[in-house]
Amino acid sequence: MSLDSRPNTPEHQAADAASGTALNASQKGGALLLVTLVLSAPIVLVLLVLVLTGKLSLSDAAISGAVIALLMAAMLNQHLRRVRSLTRYLSRLREAGDDGPLPAAPSGGDLLSPGLSDAIAETAREQRARRRDLQDTMAMNAAVLAGLPDPLILVAENRRVLRLNPAAEALLGHDPAGRDLALSIRNPTLLAAVDAVLEGGEQEAVEFAIPGKVERSIAARVLRLPMTAPQQARVMIALYDLTGVKQTERMRADFVANVSHELRTPLSSLIGFIETLRGPARDDLEAQGRFLKIMEVQSHRMSRLVDDLLSLSRIELQEHTPPDGQCDVERTLRSVASTLELEAARNAMRIEIACEPLPPVIGVHDELTQVFQNLFDNALKYGQEDTVIRVSARPLAKGGAGERRLGRAGVKISVFNEGEGIEREHIPRLTERFYRVDSRRSRRLGGTGLGLAIVKHIVNRHRGVLEIESRLNEGATFSVYLPSAAKPEISLSASQPQAS
Repeated sequence: MSLDSRPNTPEHQAADAASGTALNASQKGGALLLVTLVLSAPIVLVLLVLVLTGKLSLSDAAISGAVIALLMAAMLNQHLRRVRSLTRYLSRLREAGDDGPLPAAPSGGDLLSPGLSDAIAETAREQRARRRDLQDTMAMNAAVLAGLPDPLILVAENRRVLRLNPAAEALLGHDPAGRDLALSIRNPTLLAAVDAVLEGGEQEAVEFAIPGKVERSIAARVLRLPMTAPQQARVMIALYDLTGVKQTERMRADFVANVSHELRTPLSSLIGFIETLRGPARDDLEAQGRFLKIMEVQSHRMSRLVDDLLSLSRIELQEHTPPDGQCDVERTLRSVASTLELEAARNAMRIEIACEPLPPVIGVHDELTQVFQNLFDNALKYGQEDTVIRVSARPLAKGGAGERRLGRAGVKISVFNEGEGIEREHIPRLTERFYRVDSRRSRRLGGTGLGLAIVKHIVNRHRGVLEIESRLNEGATFSVYLPSAAKPEISLSASQPQAS
C-alpha cells in the first residue's frame, strides 16, 4: 500500500499545486531572510560596538538596525526578483528552440542592467543563425558523403568505426558503425595502414582483396583528419573498387593473346605450305593440289576472323547509341533461313520457322540479320544430323515475365537445336570472345569464337536481352528479346503460350 493513499482528484491536484506554490514562496522568503541577515550582520556589529562604547543609545541602535535591515531586504528582494525574471526569460529562450519566435523580454524595464535584455535577445538570434548554418553544413556534408559513389569510412582514435556512407555499407554487406574496423575488414595490410596513420602518419595507400563468391580488388587511401574532440573521427578510409579495372586488364591481355594465337595458326600453316611448295613439292602436282586446298581453307578462316574482329569493333563503338529504325522480324528470319538452306541440307538438317503476328521491332535490319545468321549458323554447326532447327517468334505477353525482364513490350525470338547440349558452368561464358566449350571441334567446323560475342553486343545496342538455356543431351535454345516499335494490335488469348 502506498504511503500517500489520498485520491488523485482534480481538487486534490489543485490543492497540491497551491501547497507547492506556498512551499516555494516560503522557501524564497526563508532564503531572502537568510541573505538579509548575512548582509546586515556587519552593520549590526558596528551598531553594537557603538552602543557598547556609549556613542549610541540602544533604542537608536535598534531603530537604525531595523531600518537598515528593511532597506537591505527591499533591495535584495528587487534584485532577486530581477534574477528570477532573468532565469525565466533564459528558460523560455531555451524552450523556444530554433523554429519558434523569440519570446519577449520581461516587462518592467531592463533585467539586471540597462540593455541586458536586448543583448541576450541578440545573442539568442546569433546562436540560432549559427546553429542553422551548422545544421545546413552537416546536412550538406551528409548528403555529399551519401552521394559519393566510392566507399568512405570514418574511424575514431581506438579504430572504432564512427560512420560510413551507403557505398561502403553496400561493399561490406552490413553497417559496422560502433565496432572495431577489424571485425568488418579482416585484412592485415589495411589495418596496419590505419594503425600507422593513428600513430602519427599523414596518409597510407594500400591494395587488398575482399574474398567472396566474386573476389573484389580494392585500393584504399588512409588519411589523417584534424582532431577537434576526443570522440571525433581521426582517420578517413577512401576505398576504390578496382575489380572492373583488373577484369578489363585481364580481358585485354586474354584478347591479345587469343587474337595472336588464332592468327598465328593459319599463318603458320600458310608459311609452312608455301615453303613446301617452293621446295620439296615444287614438281609434285598431287601435293600441290592438296596443299593449295588446305591453304585456301586457312585463308578463308583468317579472313573470317579478321571480318569478325572488325565487325565486333564497329558494333562496340556504336553500342552506347540505340538504333532508331524499325525491322520486320519475320521477313528477316525467313531471309536468313533461305541463305542457309544449302548448308542445312548438307548436314541433313532443315530449318522450321513458326511466327505469330508480330509488331515491328526497333532495330537495324543488317545488324539483326547478323544476329539471326550467327544463331542459325551456331545451331547448324552444333546440332545433330537429320534433325530440325526450330525457330519461333512471338510477341511478349502483356505483364508477363518476358515483358518484365525487357522492361517494355517486345518480341521473343528463340532458336532451338537438338544436339549434345552445353554444361551449366559454360553458359555464362559463351558470349566471351574466343571462348569455346570444345575448341578443337569449333575450329574444325570453321568457327572463330566471336559469333556469340557479336550477338551479345548487337542485342545490347538494341536494348534487348540474350538468354541461353541448355542441358546435356537435350539441345540448346538461344532466345533474343527485342523491344517493339509499336504496340501490337492483336489480342492474346489465354491459350497462347506465355513469355518465359
